[in-house]
Amino acid sequence: MERNSERLLTPGEVAALFRVDPKTVTRWAASGRISSIRTPGGHRRFRESEVRALLRGEPQVSGDLPPAT
Repeated sequence: MERNSERLLTPGEVAALFRVDPKTVTRWAASGRISSIRTPGGHRRFRESEVRALLRGEPQVSGDLPPAT
């Protein structure tokens, strides 16, 4: 079984990078601005590569949302 070794960030870590409150990061995930992964305990985690791309201003494409028109 292959294991993905990409680093996952907590809402607090993402919030520190963007200088916002962790609840803001959670709202971004709920609205689809950034995708998240749920742990077995229900906590959100964020792929570091996606967070870095968002910091660079690159558009995010979610597999759950249709492309913007």
